[in-house]
Amino acid sequence: MPSLHDLMEQADALTRETVELEQALVRIPSVNTGAMPTGNETLVAEFVEDWLDNEGIDSEILARDPDRGNIVAVYPGDLPKTRLMLMSHTDVVPVEEAGKWRHDPFGAEISGGRVYGRGASDCKALLASQLMAMAILKRNDVRLQHGLRLVSGADEEHGGRWGFGWLAENHPQALESDFAVNEGGGTPIEIGNSLIYALGTGEKGRMEIHLRFKGDSAHASVPWTGTNASYSLAKGLRAIEEYTPELNTSLPIFEHLSEFAIEQQPSPQNVDAIIEQASAASPRLGSMLRALSRMTLTPTMISGGIKSNSVPEVFELTCDVRTLPFQDEAYVRAQLDNLLEGMEDVEYDLDYMSVPNASPFDTELSQAIRRAQALAVRRDDIRWVPAVSNGFTDSRFTRNLGIVTYGFTGSHPSDDPMLSRAHGTDESVGIETLVSSTRCMIALAWELCQAQ
Repeated sequence: MPSLHDLMEQADALTRETVELEQALVRIPSVNTGAMPTGNETLVAEFVEDWLDNEGIDSEILARDPDRGNIVAVYPGDLPKTRLMLMSHTDVVPVEEAGKWRHDPFGAEISGGRVYGRGASDCKALLASQLMAMAILKRNDVRLQHGLRLVSGADEEHGGRWGFGWLAENHPQALESDFAVNEGGGTPIEIGNSLIYALGTGEKGRMEIHLRFKGDSAHASVPWTGTNASYSLAKGLRAIEEYTPELNTSLPIFEHLSEFAIEQQPSPQNVDAIIEQASAASPRLGSMLRALSRMTLTPTMISGGIKSNSVPEVFELTCDVRTLPFQDEAYVRAQLDNLLEGMEDVEYDLDYMSVPNASPFDTELSQAIRRAQALAVRRDDIRWVPAVSNGFTDSRFTRNLGIVTYGFTGSHPSDDPMLSRAHGTDESVGIETLVSSTRCMIALAWELCQAQ
């Protein structure tokens, strides 16, 4: 049997094949609008099923809806239970204005050492690397004592109700594992000559808030005979724009700021000054600390009005809210009530999509990740800090099943995360990251599943 070093060198040699796999995945427009029918993730699942079958790896598609399939594959070990699960998702967010893109959003074009396209970073790059890692193990007839599982789910971008959430409730055996790695962490941060990786040990919570600003309809030629809901909406937007969230520095990452050459003891009183200092050295660090020191309340969608010559009676505003672990629904409602105080004819409801969640920082999995990434990027000087993701992922479902789960994608340190532009215009992933991620996943499987 080849050595781990041999397998990782093969990952380098197969760069072109990995890139072509990533391109094929990106070219399948599995767009999730959040409103059924949507997603078409089954198209991706069927592509992956055929690709794995050509590699001699068994897989199956499990689906709550025929068009929203989840792909589950197992590389068996000598013992019946799988030990490591490689997680990802197949749906992508919509493209808002394709004309702003430098490249076709679903063309998967290559430029400057990067693959461009919607989902290129979030999350088809991780899926491509995980598939290649599993294939390289199979092509070399690597025997594992414990099985290796790959699961790529539907509907991650709108709560997982057709994906990992549905699997956890209806097919928990499809997620059986001791450990799992997923998106939602692994950001490389370079400060001076130091390389620090932020391991995604947990996630902020997410809510959707739907506010309705009410008025009275009338003919637009005599607007004073009605009450224009748009003015109430404007007041609400201004109040949200001026909202000052409570600052907090209790998350574990603030105990590790010395790793970034920040010697001040963080507190709510000085955290913004620390963030300004951190941003000067590393914009990605500053952005992370900002997100993890406060709740965010972000207007994202507006709808209302029925005709251009009618005074609008109702406007609905949708907001995205990301909460710190100790900020529950009652806390958010209190913040909103205070924010909207004095405004008449406004009401709201909350859709709690993700409760904050976490795994311990010091585990067998975290130690294996440290060793795997050192080999993957050929660096033995990496330092590590625990981080809570400002976004939410499917990891909350596996953590609830007792599976130690981390956000870690194996990004290459040269691949600036700010260039990934997940959910944004010109989303992309660095080819170096596709390769280093493949190398990392091979090393993780080799150690945790105990290659024989």
